[in-house]
Order: sequence, then structure tokens, then C-alpha cells
Amino acid sequence: MSGIFDTAKVRRAFGRAAPTYDAHATLQDEVRLRLQERLDDAALAPARILDLGAGTGRGTASLRQRYPQAQTIALDLALPMLQAARRHRTWLRPFARVCGDAEALPLADASIDLLHSNLCLQWCGSLDAVFDGMRRVMRPQGMLLFSSFGPQTLHELRNAFAEVDATAHVSRFLDIQQIGDAMLAAGFRDPVLERDTFVLTYPDLRSLMHELRAIGATNADPQRSRSLTGKAHLQRVVDAYEPLRANGLLPATYEVVYAQAWAPDAGQPRRSGNQDIASFPIDQLRGSRRLRR
Repeated sequence: MSGIFDTAKVRRAFGRAAPTYDAHATLQDEVRLRLQERLDDAALAPARILDLGAGTGRGTASLRQRYPQAQTIALDLALPMLQAARRHRTWLRPFARVCGDAEALPLADASIDLLHSNLCLQWCGSLDAVFDGMRRVMRPQGMLLFSSFGPQTLHELRNAFAEVDATAHVSRFLDIQQIGDAMLAAGFRDPVLERDTFVLTYPDLRSLMHELRAIGATNADPQRSRSLTGKAHLQRVVDAYEPLRANGLLPATYEVVYAQAWAPDAGQPRRSGNQDIASFPIDQLRGSRRLRR
């Protein structure tokens, strides 16, 4: 499942947003709290935790507090986000910070017991590559827990722009079925997916656009327009959005997908098309021999 996002654009946008992210990430914090509530009933004692797409480290810090004996790693694509994460570290509960790509995780095989990711995967170029990498770094029977935006996110803004021109102005996100299929294809066991909807309200379109820029959620679609949006053009978008106003406020919908699953045992096959592909360490193959020098 190849991606629809410009990774360099994503990195730059979130890097610029690092100083303002925490002040505007109200929705992201609420989703994180609801996501981590799913850990309450999980009998886990992880030795090593990865927070993928950690941003400024709020989620990493809460995981470190929940599992104080675990080594916790914050990984993010944007270095300025990880630099901002220092304010959420304490000498009592430090966590490691790693700058890296979710599609090429710079971690050892079978090294992670709990992989947590809050509202990161929707910005990845290839979900197949992400899940393959997750499976590689996770220990057998480790827990995967993540959230992602669904396709109804910001549909009001997308439709308003669509009334003005045919260019992509709002990022497109995968639906719950596509996410579930990709998890199964990668071999994850017993996936559970849920969907939630949040409707935030704003006094005007300018406030919504300002908040999106402040958290780095700009359009990273490779088909996006590279030209600046003029005042007249933007006013037409405002006019198209305005009929949605209710009780003096403009709505903005966010569809959130929550998912959890378990890493497969070593050697369990992954799906590729209609075939199962299994992989084993060479030492586990009967009659295998190492080459001697």
C-alpha cells in the first residue's frame, strides 16, 4: 500500500511546528489519553517501549510514568520535535530520543515489547513498509497500539476547497478497512480496530488554518498546488465553508481510528497478495549449516 505523502514536506512542517505544537495539540492529547486507556486492562511488563512519532514527547513521558522499569524510546522524523521533548523528560524518568523514519526503523530486530504510536501513521508514505518494520523490531507477542486519522478528517475543509478548484488542498487518509488489511498482511494477530469522531469548532476559517499550521498538519500530498493561495481565492473557500456555521461557529470533523494487535511468533508468515511468505532464522532450518571461512 504505497503512500500519498511527501516525507520531506512532513518533516519540515512538523519541525517548524515544534515550538507551538503543545499549545495547540488539544485533540492530540485527548486521543492519546483514550488510546492509552487501552493499556489499563493489558497485563504488560515491557522491558523496552517505542513511542513512534513521539513529537514533543508527551505520550512518551506518560508511558515512562506508567512503566517506570522499562526503557522508553521516543522516535520522530523531525529533529526539532525531539529537541522540544526535553521539557517532558525528568532526571527521575528520562527517555531516549531517536531521530528516524517510521518506514525505516533504526532499531534492532525483536527488541520492542510495546510499540505505541499516537496520530503518526497517517503521515507515512507506505503503510506496508511501516507495519513490516514494526513487525521486524517487535518481540514475538509484543503489543502494538496506535491511533491514526481516517478519511472523514477535515472533510468540511476538503469540500470547501473542492468547490473552488480541483487541486488537493487537504491530505487524504486511509480508512479503517485499509488499515486492518495492512495489519493482517504484515502478520499481526488478533487486531481490534475502533473508530471515533470528534467535531471541533472555530470562530472562523483563519483560526482553523492557524491551528493546523501550529501543529504541523499541513497538506503533504505530492499533488498539492505549489503556488500561493491568493486572498480572492481563499475568500471563495471561506464563502464555501460558511453555510456550515452553526451557533456562530464553524465545525471541523476529525475521524480517529484506534487499533491494537499482537506481534506474531517467530516464523509466522506474512501475506503478499494471495500467498503466505514465511521467514526463519537459518539456524532453525533442519539440516542448515553455516558457511565456514
